[in-house]
Amino acid sequence: MPPHMRKSRRMRRVLIVVIVLLVVLIGVLGYLTWRLVTESQTLAAQQTQQQQDAQEVTAIQQEETKDASTETTKKTEAPNLVAVLGLGQDEAVAALAHGAQVTASKDVNEEGNPIKKDVTVALTDEPADTRTGTPTVYLGLNEEGKVVQAGYSASTAALGYGTLSFADAVKNEHVVEKTLQEAGIPVAEGAAVLPEDKTAYSTYDTDGTTLVKENCSFSGTVDLNGAPHEWSAVLSYNYTTANMTGNLADTIRIIYVYVNA
Repeated sequence: MPPHMRKSRRMRRVLIVVIVLLVVLIGVLGYLTWRLVTESQTLAAQQTQQQQDAQEVTAIQQEETKDASTETTKKTEAPNLVAVLGLGQDEAVAALAHGAQVTASKDVNEEGNPIKKDVTVALTDEPADTRTGTPTVYLGLNEEGKVVQAGYSASTAALGYGTLSFADAVKNEHVVEKTLQEAGIPVAEGAAVLPEDKTAYSTYDTDGTTLVKENCSFSGTVDLNGAPHEWSAVLSYNYTTANMTGNLADTIRIIYVYVNA
C-alpha cells in the first residue's frame, strides 16, 4: 500500500477514536448534568419542607404558650373567707353566695380539736373545671355551731393562672398569696416559700426520674382587726394524666387556702 494511503487510513482511525471519545464525553457530561439538576431539586424540596415544618412547630409552640399562660382567662374568684368566721352554718352559706350549697357534712371527734363538724359547700354558680370540678368552700364548726375555720379550693386555671411551673407559680406569680388575699386574708407576697430541696415537695415514679406530683404546704399568721389569725395553704400539681398524654396542659393544678378564727 502506498505511503499516502497508509497515512490516510491512520488518520481515519484517529478521527474515529476521537469521535467515539467525544460521544462518550458528551454522554457523561449529560448524565452528570442530569444528576446535578435532580439533586438540586431534591435538596430544594427538602429545605422547603424543613422550613415549613420549622414554621409549623414555631406556630404551634407560640399558640400553646399563648393559650396556656398569657391568654388564660380568670373564670372565678375566691369568696371572702374571713367574713364567715364566727357565723352559724346557715348564715355562712348565705354569706358565701356564688350559689353556695351544702354537699357534705360530717362530725369530728378528735380530742383537742376545736372543730366538731366539717361542712363542704359547693359554689354552684361558679364554672366547673373539667378536671377538678366546682370551686368549693370548707367550713369547720365548733361545739356552738360557729365557723372557726374556713377554707376554699379551686383549680389555678379557673383563677386565671396558666400552665405555670410549680416553682414559678410560688416564687414569681405568688399564686398562694394572691389567692389568700382574694379570700380576704391580707398575706404579704413572699410569705409562701418553697423548700430549697425540690425533693421535699416532689414525688417521682418508680423510675426515679418521671415527676408524678408536686405538693407543698404553707402556713403563717396574719393580723385581722388587731388579732392574730393562722392561715394555711396547699398547692398541688398532679402530672399523672399529663405523663400519659404528653401534654402539660393536662396537669391537675389545685390550690387550697384556709384561715382560722
